[in-house]
Amino acid sequence: MQAVSRGLYRPGGRRENSQAGAVGLRTLSLVIGVFVLLMGSGKIAWLSDPGLLLQELSFWREIASGSSLWYLETVAIPGVAVFARIVPIAEMLAGAALIAGFRIRLTAALALAMILNFHFASGLIFTAGYLTNGYGPPVIGSLLALVVGGRGLPYSVTR
Repeated sequence: MQAVSRGLYRPGGRRENSQAGAVGLRTLSLVIGVFVLLMGSGKIAWLSDPGLLLQELSFWREIASGSSLWYLETVAIPGVAVFARIVPIAEMLAGAALIAGFRIRLTAALALAMILNFHFASGLIFTAGYLTNGYGPPVIGSLLALVVGGRGLPYSVTR
């Protein structure tokens, strides 16, 4: 009864919190969608010049060790021509889908896989500095939140 007198409980409060949470997640999908879209658009030059991606991967290779080095040498560098074309398009499509609210959970999961792939290849994910990197936990956490709670959000194309 004390909770009622302090105003902590309101009939229907659960629904209001749920709606506010959904609006918050939808806002998050817009913001992270813009981020992913812009990350992809920054890689458009890769479409005509895969050498740009190869330069980045070669730099990472010089400082990589363990599983990141193995991944770079056996997957990323040999597949550079394919990845240079897929990554920018996939990132821009994922960003646009998150902005539009199209299949948010699936899109967020795919974007998360792409971003973790880069973090793994660069070896960044294995460093203590990763925890304070703006491309690390904030982006990963945002995408995970959308994977978990991004179903049926308001103002989405697929709602």
